[in-house]
Amino acid sequence: MNARSWAVDALLAAAICLLTLGPGQVLPGGPGVLALQAGLTVPLAWRRRAPVAVFGVIAAVAAVQWLAGVRLPADVALLVALYTVAATAAWPYPLVASAVTGVGVVLASVRWAPEGRVLLSVVALAAMAGAAVAAGLHQRTRRGYLTALERDRDQRARLAVAEDRARMARDLHDIVTHNLSVMVALADSAHYVRDSAPQRAAAAVSQIAETGRQALADMRRSLAPGEAGERAGASGPGREELRPAPGLAELPGLADRVRGAGLAVDLQVRGPAGQVPAGAQLTVYRLVQEALTNTLKHAPPQTRAEIRIGLSPGAVTVDIVDDGPAGQRPGAGGGYGLKGMRDRVAAYGGTFRAGPRAAGGWQVTARLDLRTGDPEDVGRPDDAGVSARAGRA
Repeated sequence: MNARSWAVDALLAAAICLLTLGPGQVLPGGPGVLALQAGLTVPLAWRRRAPVAVFGVIAAVAAVQWLAGVRLPADVALLVALYTVAATAAWPYPLVASAVTGVGVVLASVRWAPEGRVLLSVVALAAMAGAAVAAGLHQRTRRGYLTALERDRDQRARLAVAEDRARMARDLHDIVTHNLSVMVALADSAHYVRDSAPQRAAAAVSQIAETGRQALADMRRSLAPGEAGERAGASGPGREELRPAPGLAELPGLADRVRGAGLAVDLQVRGPAGQVPAGAQLTVYRLVQEALTNTLKHAPPQTRAEIRIGLSPGAVTVDIVDDGPAGQRPGAGGGYGLKGMRDRVAAYGGTFRAGPRAAGGWQVTARLDLRTGDPEDVGRPDDAGVSARAGRA
């Protein structure tokens, strides 16, 4: 209990003590009655720090008062102590306190109630004690409900943080792994042809720089979208162009960058893209990006990849195959790559499979159910259909 709560309870005890003095009731009774008055009211200052002990002290003083035959209005303090026990003390203390108060009600009614009104006195005093207990239990229930709400809020906040971290980890894995793989392949190509074809080497170096800038922009957007927007709105040399999250319209550019790194890619997108939410488009883009990255990293030269994407109002299907060697590829069993792909598809209640083909090579297939809603839809303004076919390089 903090100092403020103790001060409030001390003021409550003082108020009850002063209000129940009453002319001709306590003061003329002498020091003994004043001591009983103080014993009934002063302990209330510690009612929240030690509710059971305070109730016990006040009940004991009330018993002494009954034995002495002294009637005091300060007995109302027992109801306050009973309320506090019902509101804060652990079980079964509220039951014990209620039983003790019930005995006191009967004894007080028998001793001080007018003749013929004992039953009425018992009923009236029992009703007041019951009201105190009911109010305390209501306060206990309300406090427990609020605590449960706070606990649920904190749990939701922790889950949101964990989900956001997982999303960032997936995005960073996709961005960094893909772009670094492309840059390494381009750097190897530039090194290989620097003497025989300097123009091709210079073009590869230029594409490395462009890929690096694209990676930095994607990382800024993923880690701090608000800051990226502020920089986009600024003017001057540090101004950056504000770009939407990548989607179906960016797939041809992705295929071109991978071709530049030496992987032959055939891309087909069939269906109206305008009916596919932005979040689903981003998921498809990341699936293709991760699949091509794995092929670029683990498949030998002259490997060819085929990407088939089907769009409809209710679903999106993705099929990515390559003709590299069959068998388990490095990193296919865990990490953020395939796990991130599964998580992205699962967000749409879809199905996902990745593994070797019987005829050789590797295949990634996924189906997104758009009827379950778009968990990441940000209102992508793309009403135009996308139907692109890029020839094999």
